Amino acid sequence: MRLKSELYKKEQEEIVDKIISILDLENKTEYTLYELDQNEEIQKKIMELIPEIRKYYAFNNLKAVGEQINEKDLGCQ
Repeated sequence: MRLKSELYKKEQEEIVDKIISILDLENKTEYTLYELDQNEEIQKKIMELIPEIRKYYAFNNLKAVGEQINEKDLGCQ
């Protein structure tokens, strides 16, 4: 079975390019977490990419943005 990084290299590059564009990293190369927390437009645009990110990147049972973690997931009984 081939890895998603091999199968979807082009799509992954496109997602990275979208994030670079959303963050305007061509003109602004640094952000603080506070700035990102306060910018709901950036948050919304990145959150809209989640379905694409899930499709083209491997997570191997990692919890991603927007998912709640419960005790069962942490191995607690």
